[in-house]
Amino acid sequence: MAQLRFHLLGLAHLPTHRENSACAYTQKIVKLAKILKKYGHTVFFYGVEGSALDCDEIISVSTQNVLNATYGNYDKTREFYKHDPKDFAHRTFNKHAIQAILERKQENDILLCPMGNYQQAISVATNVLTVESGIGYTGVFASFRVFESYAWMHYVYGLLQQDNGVWYDAVIPNYFEVDDFTFQSEKEDYLLYFGRIIWRKGVQVASDVAKATGNQLYIVGQGALDNPEEGLRLGGEKHIKYLPAVGPEERNNLLGKAKAVLMPTFYLEPFGGVNVEAQLCGTPVITSDWGAFSETILHGVTGYRCRTFEEFCWAVKNIDQIKPQNCRKWAVKNYSLERIGKMYEEYFQRINGLFGKGWYKENPERRELEWLERYYPDLT
Repeated sequence: MAQLRFHLLGLAHLPTHRENSACAYTQKIVKLAKILKKYGHTVFFYGVEGSALDCDEIISVSTQNVLNATYGNYDKTREFYKHDPKDFAHRTFNKHAIQAILERKQENDILLCPMGNYQQAISVATNVLTVESGIGYTGVFASFRVFESYAWMHYVYGLLQQDNGVWYDAVIPNYFEVDDFTFQSEKEDYLLYFGRIIWRKGVQVASDVAKATGNQLYIVGQGALDNPEEGLRLGGEKHIKYLPAVGPEERNNLLGKAKAVLMPTFYLEPFGGVNVEAQLCGTPVITSDWGAFSETILHGVTGYRCRTFEEFCWAVKNIDQIKPQNCRKWAVKNYSLERIGKMYEEYFQRINGLFGKGWYKENPERRELEWLERYYPDLT
């Protein structure tokens, strides 16, 4: 396999490191760098000072002072992340990233943009072949795109009024460090809602279901229980325990001990990584029945997908029918770094072929075509 050179962009509004676990984009960047280095590729990373990840060179293109000047000093465990593609932090990041990439780029390099059109200016100015490496948003721009789920790819195609497929697009699901999530077969007596506290994430439904079934609900994440703009008035509910966003260790602990995670998301969830994190811990997930959940939840095996309030309540009352070990097996087999790393390697080698014969490039060394296979382990 060819050894490739990547220019990997971080986010302009946060340092990129493992501790920012509430930001799914940050975590994907950290883990993607690890995947690329495992396969022996060269990775130049461009981010805010204080970033830490596996790569050949970390180039700081912005500072904490820039973030403070742009966003002030706010509590990121309780408030939603602040970012705007036109703000001072993004303008500074883009300017310095462009300069740094131009100083380092070589022929046949690949630029990885994890945040879509927020980073389009960098792609245009550097003229490096660009891949959007994990699309869970609508602001796409590149000719080469990796989507988090088939549901989201088709949704974006619809938004673009595009009814033909694209050969060099791909669906590669999110990926997780298995060792970060401890399998726990013994559960405590609480349900868990983990994520931004907004109406569209279904936090009100989660509260109503927990209350109707006589369960305590832990709500963990950025946002407020009482938020008139979101139509939320949950602060006085005795069955709710609130925690602000937590770090990786406490995240693992809460997910592992819950008897179920509730994700009754209203919108078409592009992926919803918490559902896989929970399954890695052996915790079943109860979700809405659309978006990526149709790809990540084995109904009746690793959780339940529901469409009415009664169905959600039934799922909670019958959650003991879901075996924790089956959740763990499914998640490890299909969403580990080792499994998804093979998918990215196949995809990037395909992209590298564009520098030669492209779509018609031969590959006499191929012995398998396993990258799209899904693994259904023996379930007990």
